[in-house]
Amino acid sequence: MKSHAQVVVIGGGVVGASVLFHLARAGWTDVMLLERDELTSGSTWHAAGGMHTINGDPNVAKLQKYTIELYKEIEELSGQATGVHLTGGVLLAATNARMDWLCNVVAKGRYLGIELEEISAQEAGELMPLLDPKEFVGAVRNKEDGHLDPSGVTHAYAKAARKLGAEVHRFTKVEDIARREDGMWRVITNKGEVVAEHVVNAGGLWAREVGRMVGLELPVLAMEHMYLITEDMPEVAAWNAKTGTEIIHAVDFDGELYLRQERGGMLMGTYEKAGKPWSEHQTPWNFGHELLDPDIDRIAPSLEVGFRHFPAFQRTGIKQIINGPFTFAPDGNPLVGPVRGLPGFWVACGVMAGFSQGGGVGLALSNWMIHGDPGADIWAMDVARYGDWASMAYTNAKVRENYSRRFSIRFPNEEYPAGRPLRTTPIYDLLSAKGAQWGVAYGLEVPLWYAPEGVKDEFSWRRSSDFEHVAKEVASTRERVGLSEISSFAKYRVAGAGAAEWLDRMLACKLPAEGRMTIAPMLKDDGKLIGDFTLANLGGGEWFIAGSGLAEQHHMRWFEKHLPADGSVRVEALGLSRLGLSIAGPSARDVLAKVTRVDVSTKAFPFMAVARMDIGMAPCIVGRVSYTGDLGYEIWMAPEYQRHVYETLMAAGEEFGIGLFGGRALNALRLEKGYGSWAREYRPIYGPLEAGLDRFVAYSKPADFIGKAGALDERANGGRLRLRTFIVEATDADVIGDEPIWHGGTVQGWVTSGGYAHHSGKSVALGYVPKEIADESDGFEIEFLGRRHAARVQPAPLFDANLERLRA
Repeated sequence: MKSHAQVVVIGGGVVGASVLFHLARAGWTDVMLLERDELTSGSTWHAAGGMHTINGDPNVAKLQKYTIELYKEIEELSGQATGVHLTGGVLLAATNARMDWLCNVVAKGRYLGIELEEISAQEAGELMPLLDPKEFVGAVRNKEDGHLDPSGVTHAYAKAARKLGAEVHRFTKVEDIARREDGMWRVITNKGEVVAEHVVNAGGLWAREVGRMVGLELPVLAMEHMYLITEDMPEVAAWNAKTGTEIIHAVDFDGELYLRQERGGMLMGTYEKAGKPWSEHQTPWNFGHELLDPDIDRIAPSLEVGFRHFPAFQRTGIKQIINGPFTFAPDGNPLVGPVRGLPGFWVACGVMAGFSQGGGVGLALSNWMIHGDPGADIWAMDVARYGDWASMAYTNAKVRENYSRRFSIRFPNEEYPAGRPLRTTPIYDLLSAKGAQWGVAYGLEVPLWYAPEGVKDEFSWRRSSDFEHVAKEVASTRERVGLSEISSFAKYRVAGAGAAEWLDRMLACKLPAEGRMTIAPMLKDDGKLIGDFTLANLGGGEWFIAGSGLAEQHHMRWFEKHLPADGSVRVEALGLSRLGLSIAGPSARDVLAKVTRVDVSTKAFPFMAVARMDIGMAPCIVGRVSYTGDLGYEIWMAPEYQRHVYETLMAAGEEFGIGLFGGRALNALRLEKGYGSWAREYRPIYGPLEAGLDRFVAYSKPADFIGKAGALDERANGGRLRLRTFIVEATDADVIGDEPIWHGGTVQGWVTSGGYAHHSGKSVALGYVPKEIADESDGFEIEFLGRRHAARVQPAPLFDANLERLRA
């Protein structure tokens, strides 16, 4: 084994082998994989081997489609059979609510290039003869489902990588990892030491242990997972003989089951409600090609449903029950990417669906390492979506919940309860007493809406129990004044002698003068969006930035990567050391004027002004800006003052009819202005012109800001897409995001977000369409819940199109 390498990949499962292959295919051949045992030891060898393209996040679905299409290439390059069987499959619905969900999946597939077809339960029974059509209300046919040989695929990746120049070292256990003063990594093994520029933790079941070697506690946990294999079934033999084909896959969501043919019998797996974690605190290093004891009683409720839905199972014996551990992140998606604060250390773990996602993970990570960008929008997999609050106990609670609900419907207004409340602000109890219904953002409890006593969310694809109450919150804000809790935004402090020069390079906007704020897009090297902020110049060389709370680690990783080495710039993520409240509406200024001695008149404190001022007795930073698109103010304070500021504002606002509003009302308010949000309208696949943020890009400023060349090129060629606001002819339901936009009889774009704009009385969708049709007002349709709804472009904001209220 050589003593130096450009990259060391730790872990010889399907994910580590995929990363190695993709690096070598891209030209990085000074790479090696270290595996403590044989390849596939851990979770890979006992996987059921299913593969599918469907995922809740469309960008992850694209990578799953890539993974399946890749298997032919690695088989040909390696000479190793992968055992791929593209049988196709059926996704089954036993309830109308599930069928609604499947209709949305079909619609999503239209712009992802995934061929899906709604079929009846009877048609599903004709395709998959073991099911009882009377147990289902409908189904979806997917022609790209299948199964494979887990060992064959892993060895195909590894052999292909070796042919391209990479090295694979089995029985080489990594015992420690240490960073040298020059930034290189020492990877210490039982066979010697390797010095590497990059280290990839693809440790699978041992990802936590590998992470701990560098002081990192990753939010992953292994769960026991069982599937059974039946004796040979005459029904299977009869179908094979009759059609010359295998029995296709089936996913019975309501039964929490997946099925496929296994030789002359069937394989049936379950995500049972009573899931059981495995090795909760530390994975034993001597675990390898072992299985866990089966526990038929734990999965018996699911099997009872399965035997009813698939009656042929009642007439056959069980040959084997496989029980093995698989790792999960709290939300079930992988953890991929560079780790903040550890340059050159990367993770590719928590990849539960390794044979659906492994190729995409390898591609994204190799692109990221080589080109500085994953080459796709992989926010749903980015390790930066979790912070230090994702502790071992939190992870345990959320993984258990996610496992038990893996096949359950998650309605658009449904919030999962496990691991909550964890992070709260000082007014949590006060808002709860007012009827706050809570959601969570980056681990923090956030009020979604305020319910009268006895009213709670009724989960549905359609307008629900919150609808009329959110409408009242919107009305009180638009007509009088509303107050909302905004602590979930990420907050940053930037200071130092070089702060202004650094910000001028990092952000594409013109820097505001002292006492002023601006909208500040941040671009990647290719000119695409990597962030959108409000930037405030507080004077004295201090700057305040607010942005998406979900992306705090993501953006700090980017900021720190670009900090000058001379220490002239300091960036601090303020987190919950800075909390916020916002007031908005026509009486917002009247309320503010009652609680501060500062002149907040339009002339003295105009739109986008910012200043330090006392609110009551509490020192605060106040900005004249509001995401509602109305006259409004954002007020930031230390946590010890939030309760006082809240009570002061509510008391002052009583004579003006002040009311509370939550996140759902805020969504309705911002839609009327066509305001986008990070991770929906603003993502790293869109340029500022496409996203409508080009008016905030200072193309001609002297500073050579990051992404300037790409932004100028986009402005010159016009980009491909345009973000538009649509009014949708909807009745009892509204878009939520990821629905296809039709025009001229074909799918031309996709919805990024939407909802009901209560003040305007309109159903609204934001979405991207090609620039060639973006200015056509009519002829659009948006598909959701199984049918296409007429839609038209709304060229001007529904509310305050002339900015009279905003700038009043």
